Amino acid sequence: MIAWQEIFSQNGLQWQDASHVSTPVDIGDLEKLKHFLDAVHVRLCLVKPYQEAPCYPLVEARELLPSFDSDMFEYKDLPGFAMVAFARQLDYFSEIFQFDKLYNIITEEDGACCPLENQVMVQNLQTLTSRLPRVHQEAFRQKFRSTDTVLLETYPEMMEYLLLMDRAHVLAWGADNRFHLAGVFASFPSDIDSEIKRFGIRTGKFVYGDNALYERNRMFVYQYLMELYGFPIVSERRTSSALFARRLHKMGERFLLRVLGQTDRTLTTYLATGENTQYPALEKIALVAVDPDQEEALECIGRDGFFLDRERRVVILRVTYRQHAFDPANVRQDRALSVCGQEVLHPLTGEPLRGLNIIKDASNMFLRLNDIVRGEYTGRIIYKRTEVVENTETHEKRLKFLYSWLTKHQRRMISYSDDFFCNVSKVLTQYLYSPENDDNFITLRELYQEVCSRFSYIQQARNVRILEDLSRRLYKGAQISYLHMFREVIALLNDLQYEIVNFFPPLVDNIIGCVEKILHDRYLKRRYIDVSEDTLTPAGAEIRKNYRRLVSLQDSFRAVRKARLSKEGNA
Repeated sequence: MIAWQEIFSQNGLQWQDASHVSTPVDIGDLEKLKHFLDAVHVRLCLVKPYQEAPCYPLVEARELLPSFDSDMFEYKDLPGFAMVAFARQLDYFSEIFQFDKLYNIITEEDGACCPLENQVMVQNLQTLTSRLPRVHQEAFRQKFRSTDTVLLETYPEMMEYLLLMDRAHVLAWGADNRFHLAGVFASFPSDIDSEIKRFGIRTGKFVYGDNALYERNRMFVYQYLMELYGFPIVSERRTSSALFARRLHKMGERFLLRVLGQTDRTLTTYLATGENTQYPALEKIALVAVDPDQEEALECIGRDGFFLDRERRVVILRVTYRQHAFDPANVRQDRALSVCGQEVLHPLTGEPLRGLNIIKDASNMFLRLNDIVRGEYTGRIIYKRTEVVENTETHEKRLKFLYSWLTKHQRRMISYSDDFFCNVSKVLTQYLYSPENDDNFITLRELYQEVCSRFSYIQQARNVRILEDLSRRLYKGAQISYLHMFREVIALLNDLQYEIVNFFPPLVDNIIGCVEKILHDRYLKRRYIDVSEDTLTPAGAEIRKNYRRLVSLQDSFRAVRKARLSKEGNA
């Protein structure tokens, strides 16, 4: 195992010892600041606790894979913090958040210092001391009584005490356009009610004054909004950080915001450098144990010296994400986030090792599924955000694991290849519908139905995804003719008619929407429908015939939706 004092010791910074930098740190660029903060935070906030805590809870790889599981435990002995850095000087009165200001002794662009240097340092020391727990104040005062506490080279040494503060700290440019510690005890505004309602109205999930619609869709909107910024529905520190990052990005700020939760043990970073993007860049860094069956990845990591702890297969993993705009017409409309890249960081140099798939390996998913249905899986999941379930020795636990597994991987299963899904379906069918298990499921009927319903939803959603592609005249990645499209669509809809015995309103709405898109194709209507039948070729006549069939099928699905919704309304 590489000692925490050595982490990123060869990354270009001149480290004097574990928490001291021997040369001035002169940084005015957000990317370079992030490089510096990565070294400090990974060393002091992740690796140090891992090596000093007797039972440090490593992050499971699946916890970094959207959609994110809710946190059930808070590890109060582990560090947690939030911080924001602005690539500009602060305008104290005009800032949109509250914080205690710290003063930089450099007051001029050319580097000239304030003549009252000692008084400024004393003032900063008093401000910092006042925000620490009383038991730590005297030790802090003695340690930093002759130190300029706002300089970046002092930041690693200060980190021990910044972690003791309840609120966030702030970095910003000084007069020389270089970063320094500009404030502490910052409160990030979190107008979550307005954010959720604005987002819900914009996506069509809410309508002004419609309480029933709001009640039905509120949790979906809340969860989607939080997942856009890398979290499930979580504690105030991470919620306020996510929404503050959202607000700063809307304002066009150039900033870096980072938060470490005591529950997720993960450094989550938002970075906006002024580029015209819809969302700030999002990444997470955590200590992860690589699964023992990922032999190829383990060999590559070991060969190149990227293990933090070889015996426990622990690595420093950085995951970057891509945010997705909400699309109500997409069967995977709940997909707010997807993994963009994975990098294992070298514990000494910080150099990234790319090209490995640590967190979303499909074969790994399949092996886990097999272990679950056989009762051989040892691990822990959170069932419906309320119950921690450990291991799979009983059928009740297996069903709860399956429900969580299907929920977690629902979006990916909708998109995976037919061969992969066929294997998954075979395993699930053999377990869920085997006559040998009927007696076991009698007392678990409600839970069993939930799992079957989730599986049925995924099966139908895969067909709806194919229908979405066909509505754009795409089939298995290739552009197809109108005639081919109609043949495939009608065959698919005929199959779906029998599948919607398990009725899922969002899927039926998507089916009707896809058919509407096809029927309202302007070129199709102008070329084959709104013309005399005598002018059509045999292929054109078949297209017109299939068009009428499609209208009839659409009416059938509309009738099913109306009947089922009416029945549910009367109930």
